[in-house]
Amino acid sequence: MGAYFLVFFFSLIISFMATPIIKKLALFINAVDIPNDRRINRVPIPTLGGIAIYLGFMGAMFFSSSISNLTLGIFVGGSFILLIGILDDLYELSARLKLAGQILAAIILILFNIRVEFITNPFSGGMIYLGYWGIPLTILWIIGITNTVNLVDGLDGLAAGISTIAAFTLFFVALQEGQVTAAILSLILAGSALGFLPYNFNPAKIFMGDTGAMFCGYILAAISVAGALKSAATVTLVVPILALGVPIFDTIFAIIRRIYNRKPIGEADNGHIHHRLLALGYNQRQAVLGVYAISILLGAIALLINGSNIYHALLLLLLVLIFMLYGAWKIGIFTVEVPAEGTSLENKA
Repeated sequence: MGAYFLVFFFSLIISFMATPIIKKLALFINAVDIPNDRRINRVPIPTLGGIAIYLGFMGAMFFSSSISNLTLGIFVGGSFILLIGILDDLYELSARLKLAGQILAAIILILFNIRVEFITNPFSGGMIYLGYWGIPLTILWIIGITNTVNLVDGLDGLAAGISTIAAFTLFFVALQEGQVTAAILSLILAGSALGFLPYNFNPAKIFMGDTGAMFCGYILAAISVAGALKSAATVTLVVPILALGVPIFDTIFAIIRRIYNRKPIGEADNGHIHHRLLALGYNQRQAVLGVYAISILLGAIALLINGSNIYHALLLLLLVLIFMLYGAWKIGIFTVEVPAEGTSLENKA
């Protein structure tokens, strides 16, 4: 266990020490988030903070792990998705170009044999091998998780904190399953995101931007494919979904909301969970801490489900769905309002 915490603190320290340097670099090249009527920040804030998370993660990964298909795939794919994020933060890439980059990043993992190979039958416990169908499923999973983390990055410290909690959840799941490499990578990501968080928590001194949000989402997706989704446990498929529950549910609710209200799915609105908490009168810190609490609860349920039989797992899942749907309805997530002056829909904290 000591080795785990060594790599955790190593990644945390690298990220923590690199962040002020990246902040100066961002200011030097004028990579700043300018306030407007769709932003929460009132002053220009440097972005590209995700580079510090990347440095912490990659530095600790190569310090702690031998070279393998998994580490090489994550290095090449993670570096590529980081580049896409940097270009998006600097030049605002079109949605199509960004999606093309994410597809290529997912294909990189597949080329290194990091993909969903089978799913488990929750009732018989048998494995269903996917063959070539595992390729599109892997691409959809990588793109989906990459974008869900990016979409939830709307308040200071929100995406970094959720990524930390999700990574810790995947770490404990990997320990339960005896997956050492997945456990190490999860803990490294947790340390990297946590090392960045002191500079990113409200009031933020630097934003992670798409650079960091897409990188964190991509690495979480890759770890879950290499770890939890390779387990033969019957309920393992839902574990990474719950570990990343807040951004996944928030994205699903956004799609339902926009379809129900006959709005384009890609149209921005203020129905995301963090926007609704702000609308209810909570300040940024309170809203972020509230979302953290939900993430921790979902992570704990994921751990319980991973050690449960199918019937207990289904009962827990049903309770989670009821809780999330009721909570979403209660705070008005299924409504759409015109964004108020000064309310951010795009803040990349």
